[in-house]
Amino acid sequence: MLDSIQLRTFAAVVAEGSFDAAARLLHVTPSAVSQRIKALEETVGQVLVRRHRPCRPTEAGEPLLRLAGQFALLEREALTEAQQGLAGGGPGRTRLAAVVNADSLATWFPAALARVPDRLDLSFDIRQDDEEHTAELLRDGSVTAAVTAQREPVQGCRAQRLGAMRYHALAAPTLVERWFPDGATAAALATAPVIVFDRKDRTQHRFLRSVTRRELDPPVHYVPSVPAFSEAIRRGLGWGLVPEQIAAADLTRGTCVDIVPDRQVDVPLYWQHWRLESTALTALTVAVRAVAAETLH
Repeated sequence: MLDSIQLRTFAAVVAEGSFDAAARLLHVTPSAVSQRIKALEETVGQVLVRRHRPCRPTEAGEPLLRLAGQFALLEREALTEAQQGLAGGGPGRTRLAAVVNADSLATWFPAALARVPDRLDLSFDIRQDDEEHTAELLRDGSVTAAVTAQREPVQGCRAQRLGAMRYHALAAPTLVERWFPDGATAAALATAPVIVFDRKDRTQHRFLRSVTRRELDPPVHYVPSVPAFSEAIRRGLGWGLVPEQIAAADLTRGTCVDIVPDRQVDVPLYWQHWRLESTALTALTVAVRAVAAETLH
């Protein structure tokens, strides 16, 4: 049998990134944390934690991390329901962890969080990662749900299509004059500087391949912030793909130009979450799907 205290300790080690930080969170000694993890590993017969900073679950530890999170969520909801009406309230807020791509966080996703009913008393723990990689945190049990580009459900999860984020290739008029006097030709795109969010972001390069049918390697500026990314484009540092919700204002004001107006990029997004009967998770899912239906293509 698995021990619930050991599971909770295991989840704390991964969430906090170290045995010492988990000990502070749980108000026990680091030695007690180490003993609990060792006992859990002896029960399972596998090493569950990669002991470096930050601590991460091993492949054997990932299903146990999901189990620990599911147990904590259902336990909190059961206590809340059982203690309704008691003086002092229930056990406190229910925490939901989700991972979301940067462009969704900067545009439509906060509206989904705001649409979750206040009466559920939820506390959100939102992580950020590239949509091609968000499912990894769902797979290892670090989060309950994810906005992801992965259509196939992670084991133990449900996947639902949300729609697609549409992107326009924008550049400042001064950059267009310098680099694209004859339009966005393959030769111009091969040499014009491009803004890329980070080293996980391959959206711009896929766009280049779809437009030119060639593998191009233009000069790249990495700008890992959505506001700074758009500002770098407005200031003529390079061209880049901007979400439609943000691009519309720049196109209207004339601060940016669509360098390939007949070609947009649609990135399909999916909502994946634990296959779990949870009031909190169901409410978040309903809100995310509703806002996505209003916002995405």
